[in-house]
Amino acid sequence: MVLSEKLKGLDAFTKPYEDFHEKTVYGGAVTIVCWLFISFLICKDVCDYFEVSKTEELFVDSSRGSKLPIHLDMVIPRISCDYLALDAVDSSGEQHLHVEHNIYKRRLDLEGKPIQEPQKEVVNAVKKKKVTTENGTTTTELEDPNKCGSCYGAETEMRKCCNNCNEVKEAYRYKKWALPELDTIAQCKNEYSTEKLKNTFTEGCQIYGYLEVNRVSGSFHIAPGLSYSINHVHVHDIQPYTSSAFNTTHHIRHLSFGIKLQDDDERRKPLDGTVSKAEEGASMFNYYIKIIPTIYERLDGSKLFSNQFSVTKHSKTVNAFGGGGDGGMPGIFFSYELSPLMVKITEKSKSFGHLWTKIMCNISGTYVTFMLLDALIHSVIKKLTKVEIGGGKR
Repeated sequence: MVLSEKLKGLDAFTKPYEDFHEKTVYGGAVTIVCWLFISFLICKDVCDYFEVSKTEELFVDSSRGSKLPIHLDMVIPRISCDYLALDAVDSSGEQHLHVEHNIYKRRLDLEGKPIQEPQKEVVNAVKKKKVTTENGTTTTELEDPNKCGSCYGAETEMRKCCNNCNEVKEAYRYKKWALPELDTIAQCKNEYSTEKLKNTFTEGCQIYGYLEVNRVSGSFHIAPGLSYSINHVHVHDIQPYTSSAFNTTHHIRHLSFGIKLQDDDERRKPLDGTVSKAEEGASMFNYYIKIIPTIYERLDGSKLFSNQFSVTKHSKTVNAFGGGGDGGMPGIFFSYELSPLMVKITEKSKSFGHLWTKIMCNISGTYVTFMLLDALIHSVIKKLTKVEIGGGKR
């Protein structure tokens, strides 16, 4: 008896007599709303418990010597694939001209529908060439690896053979000679066929795939014309057209740097879905990109190295000969720079104790809040009832 009395004295949950309980209609309504609100909060806490939380850390990037994959998928709806080149160059001086080994080109009509399957150049494959005969038919022949094509008088000690149209053009530029009509150059007849010239502005092109560059600052661009380097200067040959003829309107379907992840967030692909239109004349679009190296650490402890980036866009109308435009070359240019800092994103699961604590806090806090609301409503109604009774007595 003594022990039970002592325990009774420690009871913090006193029980009032049933005779002192008063149940009301509005009290029942408040109770229903209270439990509905508590149920909503519990469901929200349970859903939040199963979501993976992420924490971010920032530190200096000490990684070196790796390659940087660039994944892209772009549509240029007003220039044919035969007249578009993708080139890349980095700050170390390494150039990747007319990149095709990991890049696909798909011909599109002006409505954006594919005309044929995407084409890819196969590395180290046996080279073939298309030859147009005198009667107009086209045949395919194996290309002689030992052939030495004519440079049409522009031969030098360093260059005695010109086996394609680009080499002939470069030889003439080195001599600073005017280039003759392309139809008179055997190497250019098939590269610049009448059909290709006719389709230059009646087709579009989808360029997609990836390229690997050195992990240093650099740039890459998609521009019309055949690209080549002469005296360490990067140029594009757009003959027989002028720069003002090219409409560089484009749609960036995807652009990312590093490993492609299934659960990419918007920070990693801010340019996806971007459509840029060339309002008038030839336009030069510049995208200045700041790449932030990122490590994703999964719940299982595995690590993925990727990148997120921010971008600033600038465009201008270009005219190489003046007259209403700035100097430059029509095309889509991307300049990227790597941040010296690295972000580490770590996935973490929530503990069951954390869930239980949140549920208890929500139940108790909600119950106390609605209890105070019920007391307030009860007090107001009692005062209104007294006023009505007092008015009736008078």
